[in-house]
This record gives sequence, C-alpha cells and structure tokens, in this order.
Amino acid sequence: MIERSAPVQVLYVEDDPSDAKLTLRTLRKEGLANQIHHVTDGEQALDYLFCRGTYAHREVDQLPQLVLLDINLPRIDGIEVLRQVRSDLRMSSLPVVLLTSSRLEIDILAGYELHANSYIVKPVDFQKFAESVTLLGMYWMLHNVSPVRPAATQPGGELVT
Repeated sequence: MIERSAPVQVLYVEDDPSDAKLTLRTLRKEGLANQIHHVTDGEQALDYLFCRGTYAHREVDQLPQLVLLDINLPRIDGIEVLRQVRSDLRMSSLPVVLLTSSRLEIDILAGYELHANSYIVKPVDFQKFAESVTLLGMYWMLHNVSPVRPAATQPGGELVT
C-alpha cells in the first residue's frame, strides 16, 4: 500500500458498471486513490467540474487531481466534455486521460486535438485491464507533476484576488 499525505482526487467518468467496478476496486486496492468521485454520464461530469446542479455546493477551485474520462457516454459524450473543460481557463491544465474502448482513429485524433493528456484503450482481458489501471494510477497519481492552478478566475479568465 502506498502512503500519501493528502487525499488524491479523481473524477472517474464511466457508464459501464463492470468497468467502473474493476477500475475503482483496482485503484483502491493499490492505494492510489483516497478519494474517487464516480459519475456515469457526461452531463454529471460537467456539473461536477463546473459546480452546478447537484454539485452547486462545490467550490470551483477544488478541481480533481485527475479526470479519467470514457468517450462513449450517455447524455454528453466524452469528447464534448473534454471540449468544454479545455475551453475554460481554470481547467486548461487539468490532467484528463481518455480511458475508452474506442480504437477509432477519429476518436484518438479528436482527443489529442482537444489536448487530452493521454488516450488509453481499455484491454478486453480482465487481468490486463486491471494491470493497465494500476500503471495508469501509478503514473498519474504518483509520478506526474501538475502545475499549480489559479485559485479562482472570473469568466473572462482574469484572476480574482
């Protein structure tokens, strides 16, 4: 088990219950995520990140450390979630990893054009999937260093002091 001084915050956006269960169990088992928030569609993801609807009580400057985002989601797809996240200055440097079953070149290209930090195709094999999630978690939550984000900005992108 890996010890961390502060809770790791991961927003995990996945509608497939089997994939979600395996990913969550693997991250927790490896001690890679003390705090994971799981939502099942793109609209919930945007509500969480932009602090609206059910998540209106959240502070907009309390972003997760990492977003694991499926592409094929109900209501709003993952590519559109990524587009909206990247269009907001407060989230422009937020690490977003596309974790999806899609091998379509159009999806891969769209993800990278919108500045996804990584595009990972989920292995079909149970054991390989668990290994991929472990490696993903180890890299993004233990080794990667993210820039410090501004505490708060106005809609136009100006810092609020």
